[in-house]
Amino acid sequence: MGGARRDMAARLEAQIVTRARAPVFFARLGVPDTMDGRFDMMALHSWLVLERLKKTGMDDTAQALTDTLFTSFDEALREQGTGDMGMSRKIKAMAEAFFGRLKAYAEAGDEEALAAAIARNVWRGRETDTNARILASYVTGARAALAASRAEDGNLDFGTLPT
Repeated sequence: MGGARRDMAARLEAQIVTRARAPVFFARLGVPDTMDGRFDMMALHSWLVLERLKKTGMDDTAQALTDTLFTSFDEALREQGTGDMGMSRKIKAMAEAFFGRLKAYAEAGDEEALAAAIARNVWRGRETDTNARILASYVTGARAALAASRAEDGNLDFGTLPT
């Protein structure tokens, strides 16, 4: 991966992390403030950005971002004490979960279907409720804000946070 593409991916990932860790998701919407919950917010926001990059023909940048995300996942697992012996199994499970979520969100045909996909993934099968609908509405707004942002310059605008 070239230096400029790697730098762009790191810049995009930093913005994803900042938004995905916004306290409102955990304190107001009840996303579990656990490794799984933080992973789910990363996956949701990554999906938004990867979708935006691919729609603008930035497939190489999307791949570089995906590589950067998985490097970060690897580092997080190592910080939690995962040894080399279990690493490949855990990364494989994370990859399946990550790409499964991306697929579920992409296949959601409308905001209600997105809310159901979010409820299944973020709250592990809980039925669609108000918080899932609020998060789906936020995602709809974030998609519009990202469509208008200058992702090609490394600037992401996810719009306003849910209230």
